[in-house]
Amino acid sequence: MGQQEEENKQLAREMIDALTRADVDWVKKNYADDFRIWVTGSLPFSGEGDKESAIAGMPAVLDLFPKGLTFTIDRMIAEGDSVAIEAHSDGTTFRGDTYAQKYHFVMRARDGQITEWKEYMDTEHARKVLVGE
Repeated sequence: MGQQEEENKQLAREMIDALTRADVDWVKKNYADDFRIWVTGSLPFSGEGDKESAIAGMPAVLDLFPKGLTFTIDRMIAEGDSVAIEAHSDGTTFRGDTYAQKYHFVMRARDGQITEWKEYMDTEHARKVLVGE
């Protein structure tokens, strides 16, 4: 594995840590201006977005999880500008419901900034716990 892959894996670790902290300032600094996000499913927060919409959505995590949502990396594989991340999260919603989600993220980076973030998860679990449907 080359230096680019190692640097991108470190950026992915920092991204997961920033998600756990709901660190909007870190995200603003480390998302490229042309950043794109995509979230699987047909949930209210599914679909495509840009840097501005991704940052605007971050406070909702704090609203849903007043004590925070902890993300943990289970495995990463890097090749070129891409990092595949298997992860899980644990948290308790403001209603007291347990949210234990499993994810597959795909991150792309350029010049030390994140250009793309794709999020795959159990949308049925997310719908039941987060949306309440």
